[in-house]
Parts: sequence; C-alpha cells; structure tokens
Amino acid sequence: MSSSPQPQGEVLPTGHSSGPATQPPRNQSGGQSRGRQILSAPATYVLVGINCAVFLWMVLHGVSPKEPTTLQLLHYGATNPDYILGAGQWWRLLTAIFVHVGLIHIATNMWCLWNLGLLGEPLLGPLGLAAVYVLTGVAGNLLSLCINVVFRDHESVGAGASGAVFGIAGILIVLLSNHKLPIPWSELKRLRRSVIQFAGLNLVIGLATVFTNIIRIDNFAHLGGFLSGLAIGVPLVPRMTSGRVRYLRRQKLTFAASAFSLALFGYWVSKLR
Repeated sequence: MSSSPQPQGEVLPTGHSSGPATQPPRNQSGGQSRGRQILSAPATYVLVGINCAVFLWMVLHGVSPKEPTTLQLLHYGATNPDYILGAGQWWRLLTAIFVHVGLIHIATNMWCLWNLGLLGEPLLGPLGLAAVYVLTGVAGNLLSLCINVVFRDHESVGAGASGAVFGIAGILIVLLSNHKLPIPWSELKRLRRSVIQFAGLNLVIGLATVFTNIIRIDNFAHLGGFLSGLAIGVPLVPRMTSGRVRYLRRQKLTFAASAFSLALFGYWVSKLR
C-alpha cells in the first residue's frame, strides 16, 4: 500500500469539480415560499446540510478548501481498495458519499442534489429519497472498488456524492415514466427528458475526461449509481398510485432487497483479491 496514493475516482487533485458538469432540471416551484419548499422536501435539505457540515468540519480542522491531500481525504472517510479490503473498513463505502474534494466539488454536487432532490422527494418521500441516496451512492462506490480490484489499482482514492446524484437521476427516469401519476403526461415527458439529458451529457463528459489529465473522474462510481437507481425504480412504479400503505411496503421490500444485493456483491468483490 502506497503511503501517498493519488486521488482518483470522484476526486480532483487540481481542485476542479468531478461532479456533474451540466445543470440538472430545476424544480419549478413558481411562487412557493422557501419555508414550504423545505417542509415539502426535508430529506433533500438534510442531505445537503450533512454534506456541507462535513465539508465545514474538515476545513475547520485544517483541510484545504481547495486542494485537500490524499491522506486528509482518507482520514475523513474516502474510499481506497487497501483500506476497505485490506483493513476491513467497509464503512468507507458510506462515509465517502459525504466527503468532498474542495469547494467547487461540493458546490456542483450539492447544486445537482438540491435540484434533483426537490424533483424526486415528492415521488419517493423523505425516507425514500434518503434511502436511494445511500443505496445508490454505496452501489457506485462498490462498482468502482470492483474495477480497482480487477485492474490491481490499489492507490485510487474516491469521495463525493456524484454516484448518489446519478442514482437519483436514474430512479427519476423510471418513476417519471408512470402514466398514472396525477401530472399531465406532457409535463412528465418534459421532466423525464430533462433528467435523461442531464444524466447522458454528464456520463459522456465523464468518459471524455479519460483522455485528459486535468480532471480525474470515477466514471464507474457514476455508472454504478445510475444503473442501481434505474434498477431500484422498476419495482416501485406499479405501486406508486396504489395507495400510501402499499407503496411504502413496496419501498421497504425494494430497499431491503437492494441492500442485501449490495452486501452479496461486496462479499463477492472481497473474494477477488
């Protein structure tokens, strides 16, 4: 294990953002007051608040707000294959989705999380959105870990909410395809098209950075988050308009099955070493 691995994944050694590069569809709130907006989407604001609080905590404890070091990122919970598989620190798959690499990194990720969260929380509920954020963020980190193990990359360090942001985008694409929602189909199509364009453009931009040395993005974390979001959304669609009790029951089953699947995948990855 190298004592000073180079930041990779969702980490940017240059201090630029590795999060989504283009803006997500904005929530059309019209004349809605900020107070009502917060009450209607508490999980979105709590998630943004936790991310900002972690970043502020890091800065107050001497971490550079522009270019944190690799060891500082690892200290506050970033991912690394040797730390996770060698030392058994699997909790890093979770903590890394709240750790960011500089002010620009967290600003872009939180802007996207805020917009997508305001759009998705009315469809998922506060606990549902929080569960999707955690599950898809961990899924993205797990896929990234798997790729690092396969290619014997023991130095990469990853952090950021981008995988979870892509996960929310993925589940929105599925949920917004439900014709039975009490929203005009033309509006649903417009919103869905905007989310697809946001996800597609950012995935393409992420792939384009493979050929540059300016920004280093963990495309597999983004892809893992996005695909897991799509997968989680599929079993939810049939119960979205069948009543609150049935929908919540389907959510619990889906999230439990997703967590179990991630645990199995993590166990399989641990055997690749």
